[in-house]
Amino acid sequence: MRFKTLLLILIWWFVVIATAIEPISTGIAVGMAAALSGFLACYQNVLYYFHECCRQEWISYNSSGLEIDLTRKLFGQHVASRVIMKAVTGFMNNKNPKKPLVLSLHGWTGTGKNFVSQLIAENIYREGMASNYVHQFVATTHFPHLSQTESYKTQLQQWIKGNVTNCPRSLFIFDEMDKMHAGLIDSIKPYLDYYEHLDGVSYRQAIFIFLSNAGGEDITRVVLDFWRAGRDREEIQLKDIEGTLSKQVFNNKQSGFWHTSLIDKNLVDFFVPFLPLEYRHVRMCALAEMEARNLPLDDEIANQVANDMTYFPKEEKVLSVKGCKTIVSRLEFHI
Repeated sequence: MRFKTLLLILIWWFVVIATAIEPISTGIAVGMAAALSGFLACYQNVLYYFHECCRQEWISYNSSGLEIDLTRKLFGQHVASRVIMKAVTGFMNNKNPKKPLVLSLHGWTGTGKNFVSQLIAENIYREGMASNYVHQFVATTHFPHLSQTESYKTQLQQWIKGNVTNCPRSLFIFDEMDKMHAGLIDSIKPYLDYYEHLDGVSYRQAIFIFLSNAGGEDITRVVLDFWRAGRDREEIQLKDIEGTLSKQVFNNKQSGFWHTSLIDKNLVDFFVPFLPLEYRHVRMCALAEMEARNLPLDDEIANQVANDMTYFPKEEKVLSVKGCKTIVSRLEFHI
């Protein structure tokens, strides 16, 4: 704003000076004033290339990029990969969505929920997770005190309204939903509903992602049932888990979704299960981390890292307790 004001003052002075000098100089002054006016007109467009703003230069969905990332970087999550790819692509390609996209990602720690949120952000926003239009809330950090729940509700509503007003294509990520105080998330229910406008603001282009460990037991049970029946893990489909998962989360008093209207009113588009990881997936995580660090791929070290992990059930030892959560520290130890 200061720069614009300065330019306007310069233009005004050029016009004033032009009235006090000969015609030829006047023509030069007017020409310079016109040039400055033209620059001022395009100044804002030039600025857009250097400072993040809510425009296509900074917000543009890369469908092929997301598909490649999900294929090459996310391991053991064929159900989640398919659902997220279709859901995000369909929503981003819809010029007139009827409601925001709402995804609820569930599963044990270390299975890739936060990582997928990051991949989505990186393939929509040029600045990725660092974008001014990506907003992350962590329940234990941002909403720690039960006694302040009513205050949190007001703050959360104001925060979402303000940011969507600033940029309709905003992304909101709520982590640790299983630790969020019951009833708090219901405060944003109107923003996730099928309203065209609320107080002059449309929320239909926004994306809301909820991350939770809740439902991990049900997901694990399905995976183990398939394994014990000798069935391929890749045979598991969304329909085998989603119905039970949504009911378990809705009725779990330890979940931020306990009896929430978001589920009761069917405002969550997909409950996405993240399956517990096996030994082979942990190895793949270790190799991927080596590649990301530009280290030579070493199968022996990858095996050592995978062997360090704890697996369950106690007898079969099929699934990793922490998924790929501690891969970085384990890899550093062995290197």
